[in-house]
Amino acid sequence: MATVKLLTDAEVNAIPDARAVFDDIRATRKSDFVNNFWRALANDPKNLKRVWETLKSVMGREGALDPLTREMIYIAVSTANACQYCVQSHTAAARARGMSDAQHAELIAVIGLAAQTNHLALAMQVPPDPEFEVR
Repeated sequence: MATVKLLTDAEVNAIPDARAVFDDIRATRKSDFVNNFWRALANDPKNLKRVWETLKSVMGREGALDPLTREMIYIAVSTANACQYCVQSHTAAARARGMSDAQHAELIAVIGLAAQTNHLALAMQVPPDPEFEVR
């Protein structure tokens, strides 16, 4: 259950700053759907705008990483941070960007392996090798 109210379109329309962000979300995504994350953030229009602008600047721009790779990284980090909402929403986004079942299976295998080896290295307090330092 959410700890804040998920604002309806009617409630957002009564808040001009939030409505402007929702209009931009819809225009950017070319969809009328605004997911619950943004509806929760709409309770604080300034934060809503800040987070949306940051998301667009990282996930929505051209760059060295293609959009599918960005989504897959987001899934991995969301898994590490135990964010069920983000794992589900970014898995859906990755699938919409062409992630295959085979890619998803490999991603899950890499996430699981990294979690295991990270915990082992941390538990054993293995110092990094000098060869791995950026010079």
